Amino acid sequence: MRNKRSLLESIIQFIKFGIVGLSNTFISYVVYIVLVAANFHYLLASIMGFLISVVNAFYWNEKYVFKAENKAQRVWWKVFLKTFLSYAGTGLILNNILLVVWVDWFEISKVIAPIINLLITVPLNFVMNKYWAFRNNKSTL
Repeated sequence: MRNKRSLLESIIQFIKFGIVGLSNTFISYVVYIVLVAANFHYLLASIMGFLISVVNAFYWNEKYVFKAENKAQRVWWKVFLKTFLSYAGTGLILNNILLVVWVDWFEISKVIAPIINLLITVPLNFVMNKYWAFRNNKSTL
């Protein structure tokens, strides 16, 4: 029974993560599109969108998705740093490598390429946030 409950809790948590992720994606994508339209290099536009969206991700994941369990304490700046590093690995490094592959090698539209990347980066972000950045401990991180 506990395994089924745990699985259901993880599924609900992933759905919440997806909702927060939609807002992150929207913010990041709007910043990206606006900056590309303003003739910024697409990689710089991607980095700026990332930086703004990671602050949004931290706030909502902390408050809504990965809430601390009973008596668990977190040091906010450590969690923010882990969140930043989690997203940097997939949302900044992997995302930009894939952008170069899609845009420069396969000549896929700069507008479509970030959408393709979501299929890879969203599941990776969830796992890294759940099991590392927002991991619950009974003591301070």
